Amino acid sequence: MKKILVAGANGQIGKHLVTLIQKNDNMEAKAMIRNREQASFFENLGAETVVVDLEEGVDAIAKAAEGVDAVVFTAGSGGHTGKDKTIMVDLDGAVKTIEAAKSAAAKRFVLISSFDTTREAILEAKSSFAPYVAAKHYADEWLKGTGLDYTIIHPGLLTNDDGIGQVNAGAKVERDEVPREDIASVILASLENDATIGKEFQVVGGTTSIKEALNSI
Repeated sequence: MKKILVAGANGQIGKHLVTLIQKNDNMEAKAMIRNREQASFFENLGAETVVVDLEEGVDAIAKAAEGVDAVVFTAGSGGHTGKDKTIMVDLDGAVKTIEAAKSAAAKRFVLISSFDTTREAILEAKSSFAPYVAAKHYADEWLKGTGLDYTIIHPGLLTNDDGIGQVNAGAKVERDEVPREDIASVILASLENDATIGKEFQVVGGTTSIKEALNSI
């Protein structure tokens, strides 16, 4: 039974992911949440919870990652916060979680990024959005240099539509929407598919089954 630490578990993708993991016969989730008040959702699923704020130190996150086989970073500062939270959560929080995974000997790491985090995308982004793209860019680059068994997922415009289990995925795909529930399914499928190790790819809604789409990455 593989144990998966989900950082940002109380987010919308995180909740979908923990739900899916708890339904999987080969995995169990450890939900990393910021406030104890958020625990009931996960406890009702039978998932272990641990309270850690991403603005705490690496040691606190590493303690949460003790005994896990993989770490998934789904956290984000959200569109209503300023540049300071973007740096502290989307960049520093991600890097600290990556370093914590290394410290805890959790070799597998799945990072949810932004759709396009190239340097060109930073330059082309609106001034209000550029710090977010830059934060994601440098978090991506940090992960690639760690030696961890990483997968970086670049989702399209996230929606709250019901997932359909079909996507379009590749190194470069046409920008489009994708349900958060389907991104959670893509994360789970990536954890089950070692062929996604060392890969990064964009994902939008499509007509190909998630398993088939990931096999073709």
